[in-house]
Amino acid sequence: MGNQPSSLQTCLRDVCAGQSGCVGYAAFNNDPLYQLTWVKPYNLDSTAAVSPIAVVRPKTVEQVAGVVKCAASNGKKVQAKSGGHSYGNYGLGGPNSTDVITIDLVNFQQFRMDNETWKATMGAGHQLGDVSKKLHDNGGRAMAHGVCPGVGIGGHATIGGLGAMSRQWGSCLDHVLEVEVVTADGKIQRASEEQNSDLFFALKGAGGSFGVITEFVMKTHPEFGKAVQYMYSFTFQSMREQWRIFKAWQDLIGDPDLDRRFGSQIIITPLGCIIEGTFYGSQDEFDATGIVGKLPSTRNSTVQVTDWMGTVVSNAEREALFVSNLASPFYSKSLGFRQQDLLSEDAIKDMFNYIADTRTGTPIWAIIFDLEGGAINDVPMNATAYAHRDKTMFYQSYAVGIPQVSSTTRSFLSGFHDRVAASIKDRDAAGAVVYAGYVDPALGDAAQKSYWGSNYPALQRIKAKYDPDDVFRNYQSVRPDANAKSEDENGSGSSPTQSGASGPQTTGESNDENLGSVSGPSWALLSLWLMVATMAPLLL
Repeated sequence: MGNQPSSLQTCLRDVCAGQSGCVGYAAFNNDPLYQLTWVKPYNLDSTAAVSPIAVVRPKTVEQVAGVVKCAASNGKKVQAKSGGHSYGNYGLGGPNSTDVITIDLVNFQQFRMDNETWKATMGAGHQLGDVSKKLHDNGGRAMAHGVCPGVGIGGHATIGGLGAMSRQWGSCLDHVLEVEVVTADGKIQRASEEQNSDLFFALKGAGGSFGVITEFVMKTHPEFGKAVQYMYSFTFQSMREQWRIFKAWQDLIGDPDLDRRFGSQIIITPLGCIIEGTFYGSQDEFDATGIVGKLPSTRNSTVQVTDWMGTVVSNAEREALFVSNLASPFYSKSLGFRQQDLLSEDAIKDMFNYIADTRTGTPIWAIIFDLEGGAINDVPMNATAYAHRDKTMFYQSYAVGIPQVSSTTRSFLSGFHDRVAASIKDRDAAGAVVYAGYVDPALGDAAQKSYWGSNYPALQRIKAKYDPDDVFRNYQSVRPDANAKSEDENGSGSSPTQSGASGPQTTGESNDENLGSVSGPSWALLSLWLMVATMAPLLL
């Protein structure tokens, strides 16, 4: 029976009620394939090793509630898993977590479209590729989300959910109108701006800390007609001279009046820079913006005109060539930039000199800068837990280890990060600087402030109200406010909305600085780098 109390196993058996494939255990049944068939970690690096005590695959919300009650009564923690793409395996509890029960939502695939309101109701087990197809098949509808088809909607829509359409439509979580959620007491509840509004505020940006969402109600949009996809390649050029390419791109995306139909990212690879993205409109409309004339010129470019589903399929095919959908040992760092934090010319030169001079330890790495701006920034900072409403640009780095991530590779990405971070003059005023979709276990005690910024104290108060015993916990989740918990136990505590900005705030001015879309991880040309791995001695 292992070292876990038999009462937990008995409790979970009762919840599953004989359902085949409902639960797998780390210790109870000695399953040698437990990691492969049940846990399925995304990051295979040894520092991210995880082994939840059980993985449960319920089919009903009542079973989810039963699992939560089993965990709470046995002193265990709970984390939900949708697509399982957490960089730190947080759907499995995160590094060194040994008391977590994972609720795998793979069976929650229900989908309905209201053809009058065009609101879509979908189960939290959907992957983004399936969401796109079902929206298209049910009235030609669409919504903003990332481009990686294997990412789960459950985490994506409760962390942020940034993608190519976010500059026009907002983040994925900005489309969430209502949820069905199981809270720490095992109750099945609804949350929206009208019902449990403080919980709704928390779920839209810090969902994994507050409950298990089983169903979303989403607003949708008509699909766009034409779209222009472009790629400009500046590979096989001097790395030191690539700073000019980056500066031209940053000058373009730093324009606060940049057309919201334009999305872009620049990817720094061992072979040089790539600028790619999508303009949602016709070729004539794209040409009329004058954007093409502001992009660096190159003879190695690709431009194609397609439609909405063409962009979805193209993005999915591109992702299929990369390794981001495959489990691998990797290391990553990231940072967000406000308008005033954009890199100076000297900082850009220093960045590329560092890359040119530093051993990477692997031929498989990428550093991606994403354009922000637009509709996400139209939402007030304290309207949802998501606290990056003031960012103009995000960067993330990513490196795959062979067979594990080496200290050389960690040092390379950490050193790059330190250089870039040092260019931000007032880090304290920068607020939330790390997108929780790119979780970084190395942040340690600074994680929560980095993810949620000025919204974190409010989240702690809401946590104390709905989950005072911290049932929904991972390595860097929201911790309950101990003072609020103590006051509540004494009967003298105020509600979260009475004690500060702890719920949806509909008053106050919107932040006018641009914030926009971050696409999901798009590790461009990683498959190519695998083919040229024989060049590794030249790249290390």
